[in-house]
Amino acid sequence: MHVVFIEPSFPKNQREFVRALQAVGARVTGIGESPLEGLDPQVKQWLTHYERVRSVTDIGALYETCTRVQKLARIDRLEAVVEAHVEPAAKVREALGIAGTSTKTAWLCRDKPAMKEALRAAGLPCARSSAVQSAEQLRQFAAEVGYPLCVKPRAGAGASGAVRVDDDAGLAQAIETSGLARGASVAVEEWIEGHEGFYDTLTVNGEVVLDFACHYYPNVLEAMRTRWINPQIVLTNRSTDASYDELKQLGARAVQALEIGTSATHMEWFFGPKGLKFSEIGCRPPGVRTWDLYSAANEFDIYKAWAEAVVHGHVQSRPSRRYAAGLIALRPTQDGVIDRYEGVDELQRRFGPHVIDAHLPPAGTRTQGVEAGYMANAWVRLRHEDYDTLRSMLDEVGRTLKVIARDITA
Repeated sequence: MHVVFIEPSFPKNQREFVRALQAVGARVTGIGESPLEGLDPQVKQWLTHYERVRSVTDIGALYETCTRVQKLARIDRLEAVVEAHVEPAAKVREALGIAGTSTKTAWLCRDKPAMKEALRAAGLPCARSSAVQSAEQLRQFAAEVGYPLCVKPRAGAGASGAVRVDDDAGLAQAIETSGLARGASVAVEEWIEGHEGFYDTLTVNGEVVLDFACHYYPNVLEAMRTRWINPQIVLTNRSTDASYDELKQLGARAVQALEIGTSATHMEWFFGPKGLKFSEIGCRPPGVRTWDLYSAANEFDIYKAWAEAVVHGHVQSRPSRRYAAGLIALRPTQDGVIDRYEGVDELQRRFGPHVIDAHLPPAGTRTQGVEAGYMANAWVRLRHEDYDTLRSMLDEVGRTLKVIARDITA
C-alpha cells in the first residue's frame, strides 16, 4: 500500500507515524514544509519519496503535489493527523478519489456549532450552542439561555481563545476579544458544570477497535488561565469497568453520527449535575504527546496500531491496561527565564522507578505563558498500577518540584 503522509517532521512525534507505517509494510511518501535535507535521517530512511510545499494547509499546492505523486504511484491513503491539516487533506482526498475521511466529516469535526447540531439531531446529549455572526445574535443567545456561557472560535483547538462569560459586562468584553465586533463568526455554548475529560479511539470502518479514557485536573479552561495550578492529564487503567460504559456508548454514537471511518479520534466530555455531556470531537489523535503516554502505560506501540488500521484495516496490537499514567505541567513562578529548580533530587528519590520521562529546560531558558499549554515549560510523566496512587504521586510532584524563574525586564 502507498500512503501519503502530511508533514512527517513537525511536531516531533510526527516521525512516529511514518515509522509505524513503514514498519507495517507501507510505502510512504511524505509531504511537508521542511527541505529534504532538514529531515531527521531516520525519517528519510522510512520515506520512499518526499515532496516539499510552502504550506501543507494550502489546498491548491497540496492538490498539485498529490497529483504529481499520483503519476508516480497510485495513492491508496492520504493521511493527516494534525488538527489544521485534516480538512485540507480531506478536500484533496475527495478531489482525487482517495479513500479516507470525507470533507463533510472533516468539516463537522472542525466547526463546533455544526458538529453539535449534527450530534443533537442524532440524539446525543450536548450543550445548547450556536454560531453567531453579530453582537446582537450573541446577546439574543445569552437572553434565551442565560449565564454562564462559553464563547470560543468556531474551529479552535482545546481552550485556545475560549472565555467564560458570567454577566453582561463579560459579554461585552467577549464581543471585543473574540473578533465578533470586527466581523468574525464565533461559537457560543451553554456553560456545562462538571468534571472534564476525554475519550480517544482508533476506529476501523466506523467501529471502535481501541479506546482510552483520560481525566483533566482541573478542567482545561481553568488550567490554561491560572498560574499557580500545576495541571494534570491522567489516563485511567480502569476504562474496562462498567462505570465507563456510558462514555464508550457516547463515543461510538458520535463516531457513527459524524460518519468517521478509519481514523484516530479525540472526544472531550463533561460529567456533572446534568449527567454526561458531549463537548467536541476531532478525527485525529490528541495533542501534547498523549499517545506516548498511552504506549508507556499499556506496554504497546499505539502508532503501530494506528498504522495497522490504516494499511491493513484491522488492529493486532493490544494494550495491556496494566498502568495508569499521567502528565503534570510545572508552572514557573513568574514569566521571564528559568533560574533554578527545587526538589528534583527529592522527586527522583521518591518516584524514580515510576517516572516515564521529564522535561526540565535548563537555567536561562525563557518561560512561556500559562496559556501556552501543558508542555510549554517543565513537565513530568509518571505511571503506576493503581490509579489513585498515581494521582497522589502527581499531586506530590506538584508540591515538591518547583520551577523558580526570574524577571528579565527589570
